Amino acid sequence: MTDVIRDMPVDDRPREKLIEHGAASLSKSELLAIVIGSGTRGMNALELSRKLLRDGVNCLAQQDVAALASVRGIGPAKAARIAASFELSRRRHEPSKKKYYLKEFAKKLIAKYGHRKEERFGVAILDGAHQIARNREIFIGSANCTVVSAREIVQFAILNNATAIVLYHNHPSGRTKPSPDDVHFTKKMDEALKLHDVELVDHIIVGGKTYRSMKGEYF
Repeated sequence: MTDVIRDMPVDDRPREKLIEHGAASLSKSELLAIVIGSGTRGMNALELSRKLLRDGVNCLAQQDVAALASVRGIGPAKAARIAASFELSRRRHEPSKKKYYLKEFAKKLIAKYGHRKEERFGVAILDGAHQIARNREIFIGSANCTVVSAREIVQFAILNNATAIVLYHNHPSGRTKPSPDDVHFTKKMDEALKLHDVELVDHIIVGGKTYRSMKGEYF
């Protein structure tokens, strides 16, 4: 094998091959060689890539940066580039997040819960940009009430690295005016979440074809 890739025929050089024929035409080792950029003494980038891929792509993807950096010819900078490439690939398959807007979110809640015959209580997890990272229905009650655990909601927010949350539930009666229990629980949740640096953005009540935001008026 030629010591440096620049001494290889142009058509065999990974970067030139990618530019000319597209990324799909390259082998795994050729793609990794482009990420690595250069080899080490006695081993060019393509040979080094083949060594790293000896146990397969999945095995390489599971290596942490420190383990990769300890490989001869890699070091911290190349290890970081490899790890960043795999992380980008993973994030490509993540579902896209949507920004939280009260009216848009409430419209979806009305469609799903407006005519339910029993109370449903849920939590939407928001990230630092107030995008909806996760939305989960947590409790199901009767036609008259739902027993909600404040502790479980706080734990759910912390485990999901929430910076903010939106609470929501429906009133089977169709009336959206908060009950005294709704007001008390919402204030308690607001205080509990603040202790963990989590913002309670809103508590939305859905009933029939309407909704009510408790933010501002009730907490």
